[in-house]
Amino acid sequence: MSFFKNLFSKNKETPQSPAPAAQKSGIAQELPELAEGMSLDVVTESGKLMLSGRISTISGTSLTLERLPGWLSFETCNVGDKVSVRGFTRQMIAFNLTGTVQESTRMVFGVKNLKVQHVTNQRMSFRLPVNTEAAMFREDDEHLSRPEECILVDISTGGACVETDYIHSEEEVIQLRFKLEDYPVMVFLGQIVRGAEYTSGRYRYGVLFAQPKPEELTTLTRTLYNIQTGNRKEWSRGMEGTWS
Repeated sequence: MSFFKNLFSKNKETPQSPAPAAQKSGIAQELPELAEGMSLDVVTESGKLMLSGRISTISGTSLTLERLPGWLSFETCNVGDKVSVRGFTRQMIAFNLTGTVQESTRMVFGVKNLKVQHVTNQRMSFRLPVNTEAAMFREDDEHLSRPEECILVDISTGGACVETDYIHSEEEVIQLRFKLEDYPVMVFLGQIVRGAEYTSGRYRYGVLFAQPKPEELTTLTRTLYNIQTGNRKEWSRGMEGTWS
């Protein structure tokens, strides 16, 4: 048991500082830098995650989200409702915005009057919604010859959420193989830390990655950043701490 405690130990998180001001893409100075193609979450006043989408247009303190590739329709709400919009800057710094729903359909979501919402001791982990095919394998399947097909719902550098019709137990150790867009196939060792029935006969599991090798972490970080920002340039480390 001590082996797995060390293997899956998390790094201590520290509160994130507020995102730096920027004046790009027509966004007011007090807002973080936003760009078309970035993935954002929309959360209701009660704290429920309503939808995840990517920015299609930006105008002043308003923006429009469209569906992520492969995702089904948006959940809708009333025009005029207050919502929170959450995401990460190009420096992978978490931010929260508040705004008013301007448009809400199954395919498009618009929000206006965006303002920065400062959250004390914010501890958001970067989570990229992907909704792509993946495969799970038993820990002892060294050749990855017995795949269990699943859906990779979202992913971060620390773990992932998967959906499958198989039943697994908490603390079970598995291998997760996935391919994000046109990037190389990756395989990570992970441990199931939570699970629940999502719909009838379908289950969602939270998978905590074992601490990856430095090169694996670099590759995953690069990939998530490029997808999150819609960047397709060659990857490099910038002077201001950004990935490109």
